[in-house]
Amino acid sequence: MGATSKTEGVSGIIWSDLDGVIWRGASVISGVPESIAALRQAGWQVNFVTNNSSTRLADQEKKLGDMGIPAVGNVVTSAQAAASLIAPTETVLACSGPGVIEAVRNRGAQVVDVRDALTNAAFLPASFDAVVVGMHRDFCFDFLHLGLSCLLAGARLIGTNDDATFPTESGILPGGGSLIASYVYASQLAAVMAGKPHDAMAQLVRSLAGSTPAARQVMVGDRPDTDGAFAHRLGIAYAQVWSGVQEKCAGPVDGVRFNYMGNTFCDIATELLSSTNATNDLRQAHR
Repeated sequence: MGATSKTEGVSGIIWSDLDGVIWRGASVISGVPESIAALRQAGWQVNFVTNNSSTRLADQEKKLGDMGIPAVGNVVTSAQAAASLIAPTETVLACSGPGVIEAVRNRGAQVVDVRDALTNAAFLPASFDAVVVGMHRDFCFDFLHLGLSCLLAGARLIGTNDDATFPTESGILPGGGSLIASYVYASQLAAVMAGKPHDAMAQLVRSLAGSTPAARQVMVGDRPDTDGAFAHRLGIAYAQVWSGVQEKCAGPVDGVRFNYMGNTFCDIATELLSSTNATNDLRQAHR
């Protein structure tokens, strides 16, 4: 989503997580494309808010499109949230995937890929204003070393998200938060976190909500500590699904109350579609 675009739905706005809610790894969760199509037909605006910063925005939109879910202009990422914490005049070391590099560059800042820095004999740690760390599967000691050198020279530490893990079709994998923790521990600095449930992502989502009231917005997620806490920060309803990392329970979890819950996104869609009142406060539902 562009920084100036706003989104409004006749019925309301659904903000949905991706990993564990729409897909697991490369596999779409059964029935989700059809449920999203039905919601949109009924006047709901369905958008996606993800802590996945590893890939470019267009790649995430394409992945959804290939699964039968049109999504161009409907995806917000933690890479964009992290970039919002950077001034256009700053220089950034990106210890991340291409999603962060793209977002920081779009912000107007100068960004150096840590992979390029490894082969640059003129690399100067003191020239960097910030180190942004996001999910990247080629994480290694040398990347940590370069990032640490910048942090010790005065750069601030920004993390795209603090998710410890994320779900795939083959099991649970380490998340971006696990990588960021190594930079925090090595530098003994606190990281400013950008993605859900933190303020940078919340400000981005609020700016895109247009005139749709909080009472007609709902966050669908699989992690109460991330998605549920994010809904609470936004002051909107929360719908918990059991298709991701959280073990099924009655709730609340980590103090997060569930307004809706279901095995998958499809169950949440069915409940929202069955409501005959298009103006009721979604936050009044209790599960």
